[in-house]
Amino acid sequence: MGQVGLNHFLFVSAILFSLGIFGIVTRKNAVMVLMGIELILNAANINFVAFARFGNFGISGQIIALFVIILAAAEAAIALAIVLNIYKTFSHVNIDEIDNLKE
Repeated sequence: MGQVGLNHFLFVSAILFSLGIFGIVTRKNAVMVLMGIELILNAANINFVAFARFGNFGISGQIIALFVIILAAAEAAIALAIVLNIYKTFSHVNIDEIDNLKE
């Protein structure tokens, strides 16, 4: 059985990133778009940790990944508050039907 190397982590990260982009582009529901953004951020975290591990950068990759997790938590809280406000105003969260939000 072979070793798990950097290429394996990059492959998993590329799949997560692709699924996140696919979720953002194809979904109409705002919550699903937020889930796609979270997948993209998790793909970036895998890259940070993998490059830190295989590049002998110490714990810098883990520290950056921790900051990305904190950023994702703040983004999720603010975005869900916006989604709840949109639902209260329009009774749905389809992002392509919300074009008169500024009125």
